[in-house]
Amino acid sequence: MKIRILLLLALFAFSCKKETNTETENLQITPKDAVKITSEKEPEIKKTDTIVLSTKHKTNKILCDLDGDNLDETVEIFRSTKNQKSGLKITYGNGKKIDYLGFGNDILQQGFDEIDWVGIFEKAPKNEVYYNNVNEEGEIIGEDQVKEEDKIKLQQDGIFIHADESCGGGVIYLKNGKYEWIQQE
Repeated sequence: MKIRILLLLALFAFSCKKETNTETENLQITPKDAVKITSEKEPEIKKTDTIVLSTKHKTNKILCDLDGDNLDETVEIFRSTKNQKSGLKITYGNGKKIDYLGFGNDILQQGFDEIDWVGIFEKAPKNEVYYNNVNEEGEIIGEDQVKEEDKIKLQQDGIFIHADESCGGGVIYLKNGKYEWIQQE
């Protein structure tokens, strides 16, 4: 009986170890897979760039339905082995599309090209109301200072990223097939 239990435990430990290793396989980024960050410039992701799942981030994978098709997208934080910059790999639930944000390319014209600073990485649930809470002077504003038409009720899930224990972050979401940004502090 003890031998059977030991064999089962060994088999379980081996299968868990194997599953962990598959998550850290290298993946190739090709230009056709990359998201067009701005209308003027293609991302500078080369065929030779390899990305690996980030070990720096405590949470490096979330599931959320960004496009509203009732299939969860897998959003993961990866790091480029070429330039050592991190970014998001978004694999769509239907298996037909993969987008990349970051990895040395400006993310949604927000002035950052990687996300090493992210300490909080989680799903922004659909039907929640968000708004840019920083005004044009850079001051943090409250909900009562935001016009109703400037508040955004997410129609689908979004991606909430935020610096841990400090100000700064936002919500990435899809609007009419394009990624948008809501500033949060």
